[in-house]
Amino acid sequence: MTNKDWTWNRKSTFTTLWASNHSKWEREENDYYATDPDTIEDLVYFDEFLQISDDKYFEDNSNFKVWECSCGEWHLSKRLEEHWFEVYSTDLIDRWYWKGWIDFLKCNNKFNWHIITNPPYKYAKEFVEHSLELIPTWKNVAMFLKLTFLEWQSRKKMFEKYPPKKVYVYSKRQKCAKNWDFKNTWSSAAAYAWFVWEKWYTWPTILDWI
Repeated sequence: MTNKDWTWNRKSTFTTLWASNHSKWEREENDYYATDPDTIEDLVYFDEFLQISDDKYFEDNSNFKVWECSCGEWHLSKRLEEHWFEVYSTDLIDRWYWKGWIDFLKCNNKFNWHIITNPPYKYAKEFVEHSLELIPTWKNVAMFLKLTFLEWQSRKKMFEKYPPKKVYVYSKRQKCAKNWDFKNTWSSAAAYAWFVWEKWYTWPTILDWI
């Protein structure tokens, strides 16, 4: 085989190795892959920080306030509102849903609410760290992420400083729709999980399955 017979590029590398979650299609320009809103049902059902009780409501109303800081077109936000949460929805891109042009990683105001989102995966580590810097003690951060987020040496220090309280692994592949087109989206080849942090939680991480 000569150089003329083989064009070396990133796509052919991943295809040859059979070792990537990359789609054969180009990734969306702004890494916008909408999350199936049914995943919120799983989080509400499994994790106690989103479960409503009258006593908890009257003790601290902020327990039912959520910042969805990468809201896309409001899929998760709308489902949270259906569960009676007050949701502050923002996104870097203005897609005509709530507040656009807000760069979460440049927001520095402390925020006495929970933070729940599916962040752009290439900035997931930064989203987690910045979220935990913004919220007060005992508030929670929940991120819908690929299970491979547990890997990579660059995240080791972050996990040592901020161990997740719980990781809920999906036993069934989930849909993340490019440009929110769920109708033409197959289940992903990647495994996903909800990662839940409680600020200053220092005990071992609890692993569970959905």
